[in-house]
Amino acid sequence: MRFLLTEWVFRNNIFITMKTLQVSIRQIGHSQGVVIPKPFLIHLGWRGGTRAEMTVEGDLLVVRRPAREVRAGWAEAARRIAAHGDDELVMGEFGNADDEDFAW
Repeated sequence: MRFLLTEWVFRNNIFITMKTLQVSIRQIGHSQGVVIPKPFLIHLGWRGGTRAEMTVEGDLLVVRRPAREVRAGWAEAARRIAAHGDDELVMGEFGNADDEDFAW
């Protein structure tokens, strides 16, 4: 492993500094992947279960926090709407009267 000194990461009163680390692409089941070193995860504040988004930008593979979680805040918004009694159907019932004649 090769480390270049630039940024500080603190863990248990041990100072770890790194900017660049060479890693190997490994076989992981039927896929391939890279193990993210623990000091990088600590520096980013990422833990197991943290969601990330991965993109390719030019010749870079970029892993970052998502701009926002998918459907973030939807459950709370639905609760607020229901609490105000504003959750009735806008179009009313829209079933087709002839549906009972169809053989499903």
